[in-house]
Amino acid sequence: WVQVVESGGGSVQAGGSLTLSCVVETNMDNIECVAWFRQTAGRTREGLAAISTRGEMFTRYADSIKGRFSVARDNAKNTVLLQMNMIKLGDTAQYYCAAAAAPCSGRWWPYMASYGYWGQGTQVTVSS
Repeated sequence: WVQVVESGGGSVQAGGSLTLSCVVETNMDNIECVAWFRQTAGRTREGLAAISTRGEMFTRYADSIKGRFSVARDNAKNTVLLQMNMIKLGDTAQYYCAAAAAPCSGRWWPYMASYGYWGQGTQVTVSS
């Protein structure tokens, strides 16, 4: 089994910061890539960032959040963090964490179909 649980969402003012947490637990020790996505009503989920959980460090970011958000891992706690800075109104969305049982790849990291395990999501609402 694999369990993915996000937390840390909430309301934040534009220009502020927020840290989302994703805990990935498994009894198979098979997760190698964790990513953050977000979704707004009527739109497909957008891949924001991905990070490897073992081996050579791999990180990638979508252009929409590059320079403002950063992803980090804490393997001791099975946790991947998404640090959100300089938050904009357009960052309002449901944020999801996803995990894959394969090494991260520049070819597939931003695509939903690449991940077999998903959390329930956490809402981030940005106000002016």
